[in-house]
Amino acid sequence: MDNITQTHIQEAATAVQQMTAHRPSVGLVLGSGLNALADAVENPEIIPYTKIPHWPVSTVSGHSGRLVIGLLEGQTVIVQQGRAHFYEGYSMQQITLPMRVMRALGVTTVIVTNAAGGINSEFNPGDLMLISDHINFVGIGGYNPLRGPNDDTLGPRFPDMTHPYDPELRQIAHEVARSNGFALQEGVYGHVAGPSFETPAELRFLRTVGVDAVGMSTASEVVVARHGGMRVLGISSITNKADPDPKPDTVVTHAEVLETGQQIIPHLMAVIRGLLQRL
Repeated sequence: MDNITQTHIQEAATAVQQMTAHRPSVGLVLGSGLNALADAVENPEIIPYTKIPHWPVSTVSGHSGRLVIGLLEGQTVIVQQGRAHFYEGYSMQQITLPMRVMRALGVTTVIVTNAAGGINSEFNPGDLMLISDHINFVGIGGYNPLRGPNDDTLGPRFPDMTHPYDPELRQIAHEVARSNGFALQEGVYGHVAGPSFETPAELRFLRTVGVDAVGMSTASEVVVARHGGMRVLGISSITNKADPDPKPDTVVTHAEVLETGQQIIPHLMAVIRGLLQRL
């Protein structure tokens, strides 16, 4: 099923509404190794993805595959605990269905997180990078989630992407981090298809065109969120060095990504909590 229609969106949204009394206004998408953030949600109602029609189910370790809906810092939130990826065989429209459903449920602001490799030499594993902009290599290559007939009730045919990541939300995030005694990096996220990690030559190319951190998700979700008029804050957890000039014994593994993701959670939670307090 490549073409997601208004009917699919409404059927999924109705199913979620029937399983929760909450009416969320903020969405949160959790990347690899960041599932524990959902544990902070108060009075949670948990909905496995398998109970939601048309919802893509992740097959990747570190992605739990459920919605957690409840309260966090006084805001009603819907947390996507794990996401599906293009490399798993889904279409771009399928992997962005959750963003469409969040909008249908009344969500107006989304915080998207991911695990990313740090290309910028100033970045270290354990850093958090606010996404200021992205290069959607998958979308540029023709796999844009808005490809096909446009439904004007979901958004305009040609959505503006001048400010995909909300400048005001980024400023608040910086202030929250400083008040908690740490600093956030900021930079450009490169979205590649995966699932293979990048070769050194690919990393040198990405560095040359201005990518600070690279990953296999997020940009397509942000395109759909902006298409629907939602505000977006993007945060990359720098889980490993994506080294364009690696030493001979360098090996990058998904286990390393998950392990570093766990270490990052306290800072990421502090940023998200502080942001929610100020919304």
